[in-house]
Amino acid sequence: MSADTELFHYSLIITTIACDHHLHTPMYFFLLNLSLLDLGTISTIVPKSMVNSLWNARAISYLGCAAQLFLFFFLISAEYCLLTIMAHDRHVAICKPLHYETILGSRACVHMAAAAWGTGFLYALLHTASIFSLPLCQGNVLDQFFCEIPHILKLSCSHAYLREIGLLVVSACLAFGCFVFIVVTYVQIFRAVLRIPSEQGRHKAFSTCLPHLAVVLPGVS
Repeated sequence: MSADTELFHYSLIITTIACDHHLHTPMYFFLLNLSLLDLGTISTIVPKSMVNSLWNARAISYLGCAAQLFLFFFLISAEYCLLTIMAHDRHVAICKPLHYETILGSRACVHMAAAAWGTGFLYALLHTASIFSLPLCQGNVLDQFFCEIPHILKLSCSHAYLREIGLLVVSACLAFGCFVFIVVTYVQIFRAVLRIPSEQGRHKAFSTCLPHLAVVLPGVS
């Protein structure tokens, strides 16, 4: 899928959910937030790549690199948090339907979404501060338009880079934890759906998971 197609796809989702009052439910509220994050992720990388393609260049400024890295970490980590929250939303909706309105009221949804965005912001701030506090003794030239941590670490001559590697290991463990939570949650959801006696009831319950599954499968891959 091209970048233009993805931009149109996410913009259409955001507009549809925002304008249709029937979609003002917790699941679509989280899907709206997720689409905003995906739209931001594409916008972080695509404009710079388009400019460099037009000018036949591969350079990026030091501040531009820091901003790009911060935004990328912010949006990606917030997205993983939201995917995990959405799995919890579907679990409560199917496994505890009588308590759904109590557990996932409008205030709780706003708080969880804010927590996901806030977690992404703090995580990105920590990573960016850690990386760009490293002394660079091999210059500050990256021969590409996208800032990647391994390339930045190669420019550092300090053993402090081990601190950033430690942060990356912790990040990988947390991401894996979110992935395991989503998988375990959906195993419980599928078990609950299979226990529904009527085929129509099973189909209806499973169909409520499709919007989340449509974004989880590419999101965690």
